[in-house]
Amino acid sequence: MKILLTAINAKYIHSNLAVYSLKAYANTHAGIMPSSRKDRDEYGFDMPDLDIELAEYTINQQMDEILMDIYRRRPDVLCFSCYIWNIEYVESLVRELGKLRPDMPVWLGGPEVSYDAAEVLNRLGTVKGVMKGEGEETFTELCQLYYKSQISCRNAGLGLEDISADAGQEGLDEAPLDKAFEGEEPLDEALAGLAGITYRDNQGKVKENPWRRAVDLSSIPFVYSCPGESAATDGCITDFKNKIVYYESSRGCPFSCSYCLSSVDRQLRFRDLEMVKKELQFFIDQEVPQVKFVDRTFNCRHEHSTAIWRYIAKHDRGITNFHFEVAADLLNEEELNILEGMRPGLVQLEIGVQSTNPDTIRAIRRTMDFGRVRETAGRIRKWGSIHQHLDLIAGLPYEDIISFARSFDDVYALKPEQLQLGFLKVLKGSYMEEQREAYGLVYQSRPPYEVLHTRWISYDDMIRLKGIEEMVEIYYNSGQFRHTLNALEKRYPSAFQMYDGLRAFYEKHGFEKVQHKRSARYEILLRHIAEITGECQDETEEFRELLTYDYYLRENARTRPDFAGEYKVPKDILRAFYENEEQNRRYLPAYAGYDRNQMRKMTHLEYFARSGKYILFDYRERNVLSRDAGTCEAAL
Repeated sequence: MKILLTAINAKYIHSNLAVYSLKAYANTHAGIMPSSRKDRDEYGFDMPDLDIELAEYTINQQMDEILMDIYRRRPDVLCFSCYIWNIEYVESLVRELGKLRPDMPVWLGGPEVSYDAAEVLNRLGTVKGVMKGEGEETFTELCQLYYKSQISCRNAGLGLEDISADAGQEGLDEAPLDKAFEGEEPLDEALAGLAGITYRDNQGKVKENPWRRAVDLSSIPFVYSCPGESAATDGCITDFKNKIVYYESSRGCPFSCSYCLSSVDRQLRFRDLEMVKKELQFFIDQEVPQVKFVDRTFNCRHEHSTAIWRYIAKHDRGITNFHFEVAADLLNEEELNILEGMRPGLVQLEIGVQSTNPDTIRAIRRTMDFGRVRETAGRIRKWGSIHQHLDLIAGLPYEDIISFARSFDDVYALKPEQLQLGFLKVLKGSYMEEQREAYGLVYQSRPPYEVLHTRWISYDDMIRLKGIEEMVEIYYNSGQFRHTLNALEKRYPSAFQMYDGLRAFYEKHGFEKVQHKRSARYEILLRHIAEITGECQDETEEFRELLTYDYYLRENARTRPDFAGEYKVPKDILRAFYENEEQNRRYLPAYAGYDRNQMRKMTHLEYFARSGKYILFDYRERNVLSRDAGTCEAAL
């Protein structure tokens, strides 16, 4: 019997931890693999192994490609993991598969279907049921029921007394599973006793069962393994090459943020620390590039976070990076001291600020001391060793365009490595959805249910913020224009107005409608600056040099970009510089064994006329956080 767990991810580099956890838990706890004496006594022959398969796709694949692959796999039961980014894909696939395999039970699970399960079943007539909330125990019991169902189908018509270990196979595999349990408890009656589901009975009526209790997080097996090792899942670590590896050390959230579904599950649970340490060591030993913790607020229990951070700091081998979502205002001195002593690039922190408007923070039932966030994030930034990713959400209650601009400037002033400007998603089952009328929330009917306008902010302003988001992504989050932007900020009353001005420039010239190569972004920014500086050619040239500096910090370009102008290092000076380096290694001591031509290809020498300095860019010595080339002034 084959049960197919299906995930449709947003990107190829993503993986779906949920389906791996479901399979690992079922394989460990179902108690039906391999065949046992009890099975033979009960059913009269050895029970064949239950085959739980995983299938991962992306929303960027052609739907027909996914449809054909699922059909060719020929599952007996099909399950989909549902989120806001894939639900439209899932629903389309379910409808088409219902035409091809009307006998095949289809089950859905995940946050996008858990909180309006009955509505989902009414909308999708070919879906048998929905697994609500945490699925490990529910899926395991569902596997057991369908497995017994298949055995009962094979027994039907033959009589138990006539079935032997080799009999009753031919022609019985195609028996519809929903007609199972003949002579025993009907499947519908068995489903009626299964907590954590909403399902459709054989008369087409939708039945709601109670939600299931929270699972013990330590009971879920580790979902990754090494080649050659037996594992409870398909999650061999070599299969995750070039993908983000996700890991869960806690589940639930202590906070009640009104826009987040994690606030619905207040049952905060932690995985056993000794298990966590063993599993972290596995990632370190396997030299996994990045492990992303999916814990909602990693540092909500200090003894848990400090134990993990101490462990990875002590056992670090210089390769694996760990990503954590934290509340910066909760970081205490012990945690900060551990973080400060870590290798640059060992960890990165995601900090959800969302807004700095006190009225907004109260309305969304969030707990945050922004003064403390400012102090902590500033302190971490000074170390220069930890990547910080700070988030804002547009469309929250009591936040108009002026208030959001203030929140933007507050967070921008902290100079994180990434500033994510997101837009409110009104999720099913969230408190924000309950307050939609009070807040005048108008949002899209289709996933991801993004806000269109509220009592405080218009759709015109949301369009404006979309343009600013794009400018922030291109010019700030890329990290490729840092010195130019720092100088340009001085020409504007605020950072928000700077990005708004850049947005307006793009719209004025239609640049937002075109895909640009990287060097063109520098050219566009220089044109924008020239428009601001007007006839002041001196100032424009100053910005041209800053852009050139920023460009060569990242790019070891063989072709000089147009915006940089003429190359100003004379050929004889350039030749003499690398000849001297070949002999003396004054500026490039790490290049022992390389000749002058090789060094020239791996570095870049640039002359900046305004300062009268020669700057050497070294692309082997990049900054771990920024990826900027190493630089030094060359005395020529």
